[in-house]
This record gives sequence, structure tokens and C-alpha cells, in this order.
Amino acid sequence: MLKQGMPPAHPGEVLKGLYLDPLEISITQAAANLCVSRNTLSLIINAKTSIHAEMALRLAEALNTTPELWLDMQQNYNLWHAKNNRAKVQVKLMRKKGQEINA
Repeated sequence: MLKQGMPPAHPGEVLKGLYLDPLEISITQAAANLCVSRNTLSLIINAKTSIHAEMALRLAEALNTTPELWLDMQQNYNLWHAKNNRAKVQVKLMRKKGQEINA
């Protein structure tokens, strides 16, 4: 379970900080290696879009990781932000018509 403190890093941030920067690979070169547009990779690195299954597979193959690593990072990032914005969401309990709530 995620703690409510600091948010987890977006996987794009991890990609840049732990992989591209140390390998001295530019976003342009990484995008070419992944066979995606530079814009697509830039959006991920700048946390403007999520990593989806296909990109997770590409990253796993290119970086010798697992797709689960990237998808888990994305899920943790998304869930932390959803939980921290929970007060803005209004939800009503779903129950069978006429059923009373027993407190």
C-alpha cells in the first residue's frame, strides 16, 4: 500500500534519471531506438502522459527490464495521485433498490 507522503516518481522521470542520463542517450536517440516519435517519448519523460502496455514492452526490451516494472511504476503513480485527489470525487454507494444501509 502506498503511503500518503511524497508522491512516487513518474516512470518517465525514472527513465530519464536512471537510464537515459547515465547512458548519455538523448530523447531523440532513445525515441529512435524505441521506434516511437520524439514527441511521444518527451511526453512520457515530462510526466504529461502515462506509460501503457505497448510502451512498457518496448522499454523492457530496450533496457533489459520487465514490462511489469514500468506498468507497476505507472500504476503506483496514478493511484497515489487518485488517492490524494479523493476529496474532489463524489461517489454514492451502489445497492439494490430499496435496500437499507445497516450501520
